[in-house]
Amino acid sequence: MPTPDDQQSGTGGEVTRFAVTGLAAYLTDVAVFNALLLGAGLPSAWSKVISSAAAIGVAFAGSRHYTWRDRRTDSPWREYALFVLFSVLAAGIQLTCLVVSREVFGLRSALADNVSANILGMGLATAFRFWTFRSFVFPGRAVTAAH
Repeated sequence: MPTPDDQQSGTGGEVTRFAVTGLAAYLTDVAVFNALLLGAGLPSAWSKVISSAAAIGVAFAGSRHYTWRDRRTDSPWREYALFVLFSVLAAGIQLTCLVVSREVFGLRSALADNVSANILGMGLATAFRFWTFRSFVFPGRAVTAAH
């Protein structure tokens, strides 16, 4: 009979753990973004850059120690370097959505900034992150179903 740990291994378990880690990073990203945009009055692009950096730190800790804990390599610096690279590229996807919304479509409200960067951009960036983190950052060993 499978144990709860067995049920959390494999792609389904990884997706669930990725979602939990991603939610923590997302909440960090949105909270910092809005604190800087609305509270500190920083421009939206700088608010997004800073909030993305904070979220990357939360996401790496969660990914390494929770999401792909059984796929880690013996090279945490390699993992970290690739993680940051792909996270920055994913943050660029979010930033691009924000800039297009503001500069191409002329949508300049806080609501429009949040929808473009934190909903549309985050959705696209999340798919990119899952694929690149699983494929390149934490490729690890294949998880076997039989024990």
